[in-house]
Amino acid sequence: MQRPGRSKNLLACPCDAVIYCAFVQLSASTLPPALPLPFCPDDAPDLHPAVGMRPCAPEPRPLPAHVAEALWRGTEIGGQAAATVPTGFAALDAQLPGGGWPRRSLTELLTAQAAVCEWRLLGPALPAFTRERGRLYLVAPPKEPHVGGLCQLGLSVDQVVWIEAATPAERLWATEQLIKADPAGAIVSWLPQARPEQIRRLQVQAHGCEAPVFLLRPVTALRDASSAPLRLSIALGAGWQLEVRIAKRRGASMDEALHLHALPGQLARVLPPRLIRLPAPVAAAAAATAATPPSQLEAADARALGRIAPRPIALAHPLARPLAH
Repeated sequence: MQRPGRSKNLLACPCDAVIYCAFVQLSASTLPPALPLPFCPDDAPDLHPAVGMRPCAPEPRPLPAHVAEALWRGTEIGGQAAATVPTGFAALDAQLPGGGWPRRSLTELLTAQAAVCEWRLLGPALPAFTRERGRLYLVAPPKEPHVGGLCQLGLSVDQVVWIEAATPAERLWATEQLIKADPAGAIVSWLPQARPEQIRRLQVQAHGCEAPVFLLRPVTALRDASSAPLRLSIALGAGWQLEVRIAKRRGASMDEALHLHALPGQLARVLPPRLIRLPAPVAAAAAATAATPPSQLEAADARALGRIAPRPIALAHPLARPLAH
């Protein structure tokens, strides 16, 4: 805008544009005196660029006890505020925050195929889940739960609740209602089509649930973000091992895989030795099985199980003959 009565040419009247500039100059006398730098002996390697002398860092002082306890370092495993349940695998407990399956939180178990690895991983902890009148709540399992197998894991029939849900919305609704109810035991829900915002909602609800909550999802879900504090990918390993990778946890990341021997103790009593002591390389096991006729393998398994009598010892003498009747 142009002021009335002023010239249109700004160059003719430079007073129209007034610029105020303020310079503040600090005097060296007003500044506080600089702290003296600690200096190392003359044999220190580096020289200070300003003073040409060898500065030395002060010795670190120990932190107060309350500060040291509250301090978390990035290379350490994070803590768990709520109580945990031991997994039954010492190697896995050592890598989980709190030393077990967390309560008041979600745990994602990601597998390439449902109903293959999860029971072998959760099996050792099932008796601890169902203590003090606890129950195991199964939401939309892909296969019908086998009562005999669950009994072998230490559960009774009345401790297992099977909830059928056909659609993804029904699975989410049933899982959320169970988490809000805060039941005694554990919740295992198969949610292959859950979205990140739905997982976030369940995680918020899980803060008030004392029971451990396990969400079974496909391994392709690792590409998506998740609010679950603990995420594990599970795959079949060599022999009876499970290959477990901790994709997410509170604390430092873990790139190495855990190889857990996941053969149930009840199954070890009835399996033949050939099936218990499987060779570590899968190729060697397949080659040995292919080189042996199936009839011999079946007979060896039957003898190990005590179903048939052992094979009679062959006569070593070349002239020995069976007696004629």
